[in-house]
Amino acid sequence: MIQGLIFDCDGTLADTMPLHWRVWQALARKHRFHLSEERFYSLGGVPSRDILERLSQEQGIPLDHLAIAREKEADYLPLIAQVEPINAVVGIARAHHGRIPMAVASGGTRRVIEQVLAHLGLRPLFDAVVTSEDVARQKPAPDIFLEAARRLGVPPQHCRAYEDTDLGMQAIRAAGMEAVDVRELLQGAAARG
Repeated sequence: MIQGLIFDCDGTLADTMPLHWRVWQALARKHRFHLSEERFYSLGGVPSRDILERLSQEQGIPLDHLAIAREKEADYLPLIAQVEPINAVVGIARAHHGRIPMAVASGGTRRVIEQVLAHLGLRPLFDAVVTSEDVARQKPAPDIFLEAARRLGVPPQHCRAYEDTDLGMQAIRAAGMEAVDVRELLQGAAARG
């Protein structure tokens, strides 16, 4: 029986990924690293600092991954005003608000995720917000979902979690939770609409 719901934010509750991609393209040009759009989307849920560290190693170029991650966040913050909700998923959260505890589990930073949720008017729906800064191991490790369940006071096996990436889905399953692939949910809604 499901006693708690956990939602990723970027690409799940909030249509932020195209805006993130715009910032990544500018950073790649400026700092002379390569990141394809396909690779960017495949790394959804991985913190920027970890993506940059990985690209630096793979491409053999020195990148100050922490400084560039801060730059990426600073360049993204002004775009938050353009973020739209993903209504099919937000509707699920609104329908369950006040009925069962809910959390957000995001690979983003607290500063950004809190601003996105506030911009969309969603922050009051959630009992907890867990970000990349709250756990040592990132998706596809289950840590962020396990921490969200802990903060809700719900055993992981009684949680349902919503995600939009393969890495996120792996993390949910590794946490022992019921996993909902938002991409399939949105395809179904598009087919009906």
